[in-house]
Amino acid sequence: MNTLMAFYQNLGFMLSLLVIGTFLLAGTIKGMIGLGLPTISMGLLGLAMAPAQAAALLIIPATLTNIWQLTFGGHLQTLIRRLWPLLLAICIGTGLGTLWFDAVGGPWAVRALGAALLLYALGGLLLPTLRVAPSVESWLAPFCGLLTGLITCATGVFVIPAVPYLQALGLSKDELVQALGVSFTVSTLALAAGLLWHGALGGGELSASLLALAPALVGMWLGQWLRQRISAVLFKRAFFIGLGVLGGHLLISG
Repeated sequence: MNTLMAFYQNLGFMLSLLVIGTFLLAGTIKGMIGLGLPTISMGLLGLAMAPAQAAALLIIPATLTNIWQLTFGGHLQTLIRRLWPLLLAICIGTGLGTLWFDAVGGPWAVRALGAALLLYALGGLLLPTLRVAPSVESWLAPFCGLLTGLITCATGVFVIPAVPYLQALGLSKDELVQALGVSFTVSTLALAAGLLWHGALGGGELSASLLALAPALVGMWLGQWLRQRISAVLFKRAFFIGLGVLGGHLLISG
């Protein structure tokens, strides 16, 4: 607790409010469409602190909100049986990225990720829905997982290409949100291991991230409440609009 208080005293009142507001907003969007917490957190907090420090702050809120998300829906066992090649490859890709990259959050890598998200969102809104045939899942899932792990280490954000892959499986809205929770939980834990390897995740950083947990959970509850009250068509539109906003934000802020 002393470490936590010292961290936020050093951070300052306004930056502490930025941390709280960022995780409240990010939690709400995550509860609504199943993603957005690390993307928004890295994008906004990266304006005021080092990317590695921002990534360390989101470890506890991201992990617990992901666990909450993966347990909400009733499809967990079925999804794990179907997605385990993707999840295993995410761990392998993140491990390789930990060895190859010195730190997360390179500006050009983040902008490239933002451009990819924006293009994918525009395609989802304007083009017919993509579908992954069951016959290609055996090789496409490991490929997407490996690439997702590498991009996670380069940017601190774990949505490309895992999110387009999961969305193309034709899952229901609740299945998709739960599948995202499973994927993001694995990615967050793998990223935490990478930060620990680089010495960027110690007791001080973990203690400081506790303050971000409460607003993230409140936002998550609010977003889930909203999701249960919208149609599948509106959810799909909100999903892609949310991706486009996140991509545009990353593209501009870097």
